[in-house]
Amino acid sequence: MPPATDSRGISSGRQWVYQCSVLSELTTLLFISFDTPKWLQACRIQFQHLSRGDDAITTEAIQNVDKSGSKVQGMFAEIAPRYDFVNRMLSGGIDTWWRRITVKRAPPPPEGSVLDVCTGTGDLALAYAARAASHVRVVGSDFCKPMLDRGIEKSAARNVPVEWIEADAMNLPFLDSSFDLVTVAFGLRNIAETDQGLAEMARVCKPGGRLAILEFSLPKNWAIRKGYLWYFRNVLPRIGNTIAHNHADAYTYLNQSVEEFPSGEALATLIKKAGFARVDQFPLTLGIATLSIATKTESSKQNEITDE
Repeated sequence: MPPATDSRGISSGRQWVYQCSVLSELTTLLFISFDTPKWLQACRIQFQHLSRGDDAITTEAIQNVDKSGSKVQGMFAEIAPRYDFVNRMLSGGIDTWWRRITVKRAPPPPEGSVLDVCTGTGDLALAYAARAASHVRVVGSDFCKPMLDRGIEKSAARNVPVEWIEADAMNLPFLDSSFDLVTVAFGLRNIAETDQGLAEMARVCKPGGRLAILEFSLPKNWAIRKGYLWYFRNVLPRIGNTIAHNHADAYTYLNQSVEEFPSGEALATLIKKAGFARVDQFPLTLGIATLSIATKTESSKQNEITDE
């Protein structure tokens, strides 16, 4: 069916783009007429890109996100005291629901152990510990001690047993094939070398064990993607950095790291190359986050490389 048109033969879609373009130019005249703050000028620029249908802006800063260990460690150490509060506020609490979905789709094993890598303040590890049988070992590891300390406090307050270990995700202090389930929530993109981090998760996961990765992703729908990127680039960094009293720009880093990180099939390919079998992906909340679940088998690595 051809798109709807008006009396001039202009499609409704083109009308919308034209109207937005006119509105964009009007806002340009308005903003240059006054002494406008720089952050508001940035908002105007982003609105112009939205109205013109431009693709995501790839800046040099986004292409070269600093994910060195010292940078990431120091950044999270600074925001640790207010990390949970800011996350709940900026997400409207929806990140808690995402973790519940993760535990539901990748439940703790009836026997054995669970490792939550890059556990941060331990929300996912605590969710697994609350769901698992009392004899199932749940471990939360992170290389940022102030974040772990928050997890320890929450664990004690809720009387939920979790074993907390300070460890680098690229060099996990565990024996091969130690865990039945390995998880990571919003932490994989913070690892300096994604391949090495995934390889370590595969190494400590038992054959037949599972990997669950909960991570931000870019929505496929054009309109949702544009609105999402505008919020991530202009609103979230300012609110997050201000409320968290953060001088290391952690929430500016957040949007940059999300935009440069592979998602969808690109992430699935990395997971398979690390040694896991078929990857099932579940988009959450219009695709702004995605849960990826894979299984490790004895021959998974050889099979996946052969299939590609």
